[in-house]
Amino acid sequence: MNKKIDYKNELNKAQLEAVESINGPYLVIAGAGSGKTRVLVHRVAYLVEQGVRPDQILLLTFTRRAAEEMLRRASLLLDERCKKISGGTFHSFANMILRKYAKLLEINNNFTILDQADAEDTVNLVRTQLGYNKSEKRFPRKHAILEVISKSVNKSEDISDVLYDEYPQFMEFGEEIKNIRQEYNKYKRQKSLLDYDDLLVFLKNLLSKHEDVRASLSVKYKYIMVDEYQDTNKLQAHIACLLAADHTNIMVVGDDAQSIYSFRGANFKNIIDFPKIFKNTKVITLEENYRSTQPILNLTNAVISQAKEKFEKHLYTKKKEGNMPIFLDCPDENSQSRYVANKILELREEGVGLKDIAVLFRSGWHSNDLEIELASRNIPFAKYGGQKFVEAAHIKDLLSYLRIAYNALDQVSWLRALLLIPKIGPKTATKIIETVIDDTKDKVWLDKNGELVRLLELLQSVNCQRDAPAKIIEKFLSYYQPLLKIKYDDFNKRLNDLDSLLRIADRYKTTEQFLVDMALEPPERSLVEAGKRDRDDSPLILSTIHSAKGLEWHTVFLIYVAEGHLPSYLSLETDDQIEEERRLFYVAATRAKVNLFLLKPHIDRSPRSFMDGGGSVFTQVSRFLDQGGLINKFVDVQGVGDSGEWDDVELEDIIGEKTKRNKEFFETMEEYFRE
Repeated sequence: MNKKIDYKNELNKAQLEAVESINGPYLVIAGAGSGKTRVLVHRVAYLVEQGVRPDQILLLTFTRRAAEEMLRRASLLLDERCKKISGGTFHSFANMILRKYAKLLEINNNFTILDQADAEDTVNLVRTQLGYNKSEKRFPRKHAILEVISKSVNKSEDISDVLYDEYPQFMEFGEEIKNIRQEYNKYKRQKSLLDYDDLLVFLKNLLSKHEDVRASLSVKYKYIMVDEYQDTNKLQAHIACLLAADHTNIMVVGDDAQSIYSFRGANFKNIIDFPKIFKNTKVITLEENYRSTQPILNLTNAVISQAKEKFEKHLYTKKKEGNMPIFLDCPDENSQSRYVANKILELREEGVGLKDIAVLFRSGWHSNDLEIELASRNIPFAKYGGQKFVEAAHIKDLLSYLRIAYNALDQVSWLRALLLIPKIGPKTATKIIETVIDDTKDKVWLDKNGELVRLLELLQSVNCQRDAPAKIIEKFLSYYQPLLKIKYDDFNKRLNDLDSLLRIADRYKTTEQFLVDMALEPPERSLVEAGKRDRDDSPLILSTIHSAKGLEWHTVFLIYVAEGHLPSYLSLETDDQIEEERRLFYVAATRAKVNLFLLKPHIDRSPRSFMDGGGSVFTQVSRFLDQGGLINKFVDVQGVGDSGEWDDVELEDIIGEKTKRNKEFFETMEEYFRE
């Protein structure tokens, strides 16, 4: 017998309203720590309980892990029917749909997905073929070129506009970059390759240009939910709107105050303007916070209230008691580091585990001095933002063999695999690739290289349709290990990673799904790096603010709360950039549950202080604390002398002030996304 959930007792009033809202468009503004995930989990269960078929519900999230966890919790809440709901990322959903409708878009359904590094290599190949590598002036490198092309796609902007806004030093190469994009797209089509952006572009085109497909998908997915809507780019928002166009049963959930990923193409306007596209949108605001104490929320409310464009909300909590956030103006960077280290050891003695403490910062280099200080005290720490597992060179090497076995036209993987073989350089590798791929060419001369013969025989011996991916990887491992020893001095450390890749592959039945997940949902960190952690104690967390979003800790230290650092000096040119820096501050501060420490060095001797040829400079407190005198109202201001002994001091001298049924909807939507 199906369980009946007591939603009224399990949810607050605003959460209950969101959960019980079924038909029509809804925008749920979920303040930090307000139970956003709880709402989505309960709404999934509620829809199923109301008789909606699970396979008619589509849940789009930004990581596969998030979707799986929500559906797992919904299943525990209700029953196993919730696991039949379609949940995943925009990219994984696009991959599934495109493989089904590939012929309509004139692509092969066995296409290979290029990850970031492979896409860069492909761009570099095209750049070289066009002769731009021989430019007399400094021509942009492959990473910058791909970034420009990608931002042009995700922001729906012309390449010239992207260059003008973000890469003015490359404005003179605008036409060349457009040529590279054209040849890059042509190359991918010829070789059955799609990059991340292609998945979204092709899906949007499929939905826009094939009304029968969109209508079919609209019937299949009658209820659509999108998590973290403030992080969507223009393409993703367009896709979500197209999917919901016929029935308008869409609920997007997010927090405009936590939109901090514009550098990835996320568009703050998507969440702000959602009600402009769906005219009868009901906005539901979640304001009760279950994470932080009220003194912390008082500060964060005040900071975000200064935002120029926002949905009005005021976070509150039942945790009325608590310490005010503390601001410390340290003499210099090392004093800042010493205070943080001392306080961490003090908190640990009081029973707060290291894993419940985080030090957050705007830029990765901000923690350099602190890392040295922590190491000298034997305080174990893990720094978020390290190299991703699949970005490690040895993992990419091994995956290149598997990608060739799956798609023999994958020239990027061929190039990587061949360059691992001694005495084979780029020119020879290119000649080999042309010979291997072209069945009409004479292949006798290939027998001259024994390692190459072994590779070709090995590739012929595997069958991706028949063999499990782990079995195929085992074969390639025996071939690759001698090459690993030649290429890497620390090959012993890398063997653990290769073993981990084998264990991951063992979870998969098909090579296709394994390669798709390695491209779209890779493991987060390299195990070589993670293995350096102290095994006797859970580590303290060091993290950029961007990497900390969605997480929470008992105690948070936010360092370098100074003008030029937060906000970053790189973000002072436009109001939009400064407003995103404000949201970064808000995200950082709302990670704290009990204690929030805000610190800055009074004298800045960091590399940034030498930008204009100067030496040490005096810092100013971040404008986000200074505006409206917030620091005097919501923060306990403390200071430290050169001796390192901390006292309460006054700092006033330092701190300054298209369907026939709904034609109007389509016209509105298309006009919006054309802008």
